[in-house]
Amino acid sequence: MTDSKDKQAQDSLADVRAQIDALDAQIQALISDRAGLAATVRKSKGSLTHAVDYYRPEREAEVLRAVRERNDGPISDTEMLRLFREIMSVCLAQQEPLKIAYLGPEGTFTQQAVNRHFGHSVRALGVSSIDDVFQQVEMAEADFGVVPVENSNQGIVSHTLDRFVNSDLKICGEIQMAIHHNLLTKADSLTGIERVYSHQQSLSQCKAWIREHLPAAECISVSSNAEAARRVRHSPDAAAISSQSAAEIYGLPVLFARIEDQPDNATRFLVIGRQLLAPSGDDKTSLLLAGDEGPGALHSLLDPLARHAVNMTRIESRPSSAAAWSYVFFIDVEGHAETEPLKTALSEMQKVCSLTRVLGSYPKAITSRSTADQD
Repeated sequence: MTDSKDKQAQDSLADVRAQIDALDAQIQALISDRAGLAATVRKSKGSLTHAVDYYRPEREAEVLRAVRERNDGPISDTEMLRLFREIMSVCLAQQEPLKIAYLGPEGTFTQQAVNRHFGHSVRALGVSSIDDVFQQVEMAEADFGVVPVENSNQGIVSHTLDRFVNSDLKICGEIQMAIHHNLLTKADSLTGIERVYSHQQSLSQCKAWIREHLPAAECISVSSNAEAARRVRHSPDAAAISSQSAAEIYGLPVLFARIEDQPDNATRFLVIGRQLLAPSGDDKTSLLLAGDEGPGALHSLLDPLARHAVNMTRIESRPSSAAAWSYVFFIDVEGHAETEPLKTALSEMQKVCSLTRVLGSYPKAITSRSTADQD
C-alpha cells in the first residue's frame, strides 16, 4: 500500500514538473516574441541608433502600472514589477544598452536605485560626486543619471537641488527605495571593533544603535557606504555601515543587519536627462521658482496652484546667487506641465514669478500597493 502511494505521489510530481517545463517553454517563446516586437519599434524610428533615442520612460511607466494592476499573486507586486523591469531592460539593450551615471563606487544605494529603475541590462557608470553625475549627462557621456535628493529621516540633499539652478538638465523620473543599513566587519564580535566607517548620513541614521552597541568606537565619515566597505575589507578591527550589496561585492560578513534607527528609513532618488517627457497619465512636476521679496511674496507665487486645485506635495527653499538673503523655491506638484489644470496654473505663475522653470514632468515612482510588500 505504501509503495503504491509513493508511486502515485511520484507520478503526480512528475506531471507537475512536466507542466512547469511546458510553461517555461511558453514563457521563453513569449519573451523572444516581445524582444522581436521591441526590435520592430526600434526599426520604425528610422536612422536612430542609440538606445536613448527610442527609450520612452513614460511608456515604460504605463506598462509597469498595468503589470501592478493585473497582479493577483501569489508573487508580490515588488517581485512582479522587478521581473517585468528586467524583461524590458533586456529588450531595450539588444543592440546597445543605456548608459547610466550614478553616485558611486560600485555597491552604493544609488547603484541599487539604478538597477531598480532601469534593470540590470544597462551600462552603469559610477562617478565620485553629484557634480560628476550631472556633467556626465550634460556632456552626453551618459544617457541618464541617478542622484539622491531626499531621505525620509535626514531630509533634503541640498547639493542635488543646488545643481539644478545652473543646469539645463531635466528630471525624468523618481525612485523611492527603502534603505537598510548593515554592520559589515571581519571582526568576530563587537568587542573587536575600534572604528566604524560610513557616509555621514548613514552614521546619523544609525546614531542610536552605535551609541548603544559601539559607544567607544571612533566614527569616521567617508564619501560613500561602498567606500566604507572597501576600506574595511582588510581591517579586522574596523566595521562599515553599508548595504547587503556592498557586503557581497567586497566580501564582508554581515555581523548585524538592519541597524537603522528608524525602520521606515527610505531615500528618494531622481533620474536626470536632457529632455522633458510626454505625459504618462500619473505624473509629478518639479518647479524652480523665484519672485520679488516682500510681504506675501511666497503666497503670490503659489496662489495660482491653489486657485486651480493643483496639489503641492513638497516645497524647499535654497539661497539664491542673485543677492544676499534672497531665495529660490523648489516645489513638487501633482500633474504634468502640458496637461490641465497645471498648464493653466503655470501660465499664470509666469506672470507673477521672476523665474518659473519646469525642472521636469515625470511618472510618479511605481511602488507596491501594500507597504508590507516593500523590500
